[in-house]
Amino acid sequence: MNIAIIGLGIIGGSFCKAIKKYTDHHVIGVNRTLSVARQALAEGAIDEIGSAETLGKADVMILCMYPQACVDYIKENGKYIDPHTIVTDSSGIKSAICPQLSALAREYGFTFVGSHPMAGKEKNGFDVSEAELYRGASFLITPCGADEESVNVLAKLAEDIGFGMVKITTPEEHDRMIAFTSQLPHVLACAYVLSPSCPNHVGFSAGSYRDASRVANINSELWSELFLENRGPLMAELEELNENMTRLYQAIRDNDREHLAQLLEEGHRVKAALGE
Repeated sequence: MNIAIIGLGIIGGSFCKAIKKYTDHHVIGVNRTLSVARQALAEGAIDEIGSAETLGKADVMILCMYPQACVDYIKENGKYIDPHTIVTDSSGIKSAICPQLSALAREYGFTFVGSHPMAGKEKNGFDVSEAELYRGASFLITPCGADEESVNVLAKLAEDIGFGMVKITTPEEHDRMIAFTSQLPHVLACAYVLSPSCPNHVGFSAGSYRDASRVANINSELWSELFLENRGPLMAELEELNENMTRLYQAIRDNDREHLAQLLEEGHRVKAALGE
């Protein structure tokens, strides 16, 4: 297939490198900054540098930009997309943009299937992209009314480049679960390192600090968009967290060892039951 990757940051660049390494597909790279596309071409991550006018030959198009930027790109360039093309995004939210992209698909005649690769790093940009980024990761698909064949094409591509699981879901379930598994940990990490104790951690910290603070190295522009676009599910998770934190705070404040141990054991049992 001809596969067009729009946006050559860590996600798009890793798609390019994985597709080139593990498949025989032809990769077309499109990037706002031309020097990055030239770098990708020189490194063999793409087969050609594309433009809006060359989108018509793509069998699959993967949008690897900020959520609303994906929508804006299709609004601007949808007229160049061939009706046979399967267009997917890689956004960490779905309810806010899938209806818009589905409507644009109906307007321009192509097929839209939402997707989200559950992988990444704390750093961004093409330079940190890698062919192995997706090895063993989950690939979430929100069909959004697309035909089964198109969904299967994306699922097969995901499996070919190393994803360990393909999970079909809805935009609503996606956003509800991502609020818990991805967004809440980023909120926690940022809140944690805002402590005035953080700058003095060297020499006093080990694995616990590293694990709890790792994702605080955050792309603030991207994640603020993700948080606000998904604020309903995220607020529900924050309210649950606040309630649990309050229970622990009160037990410690009241010097109630029995209640504190009970709460800690509840957490232990949940984690142990998951076998992780």
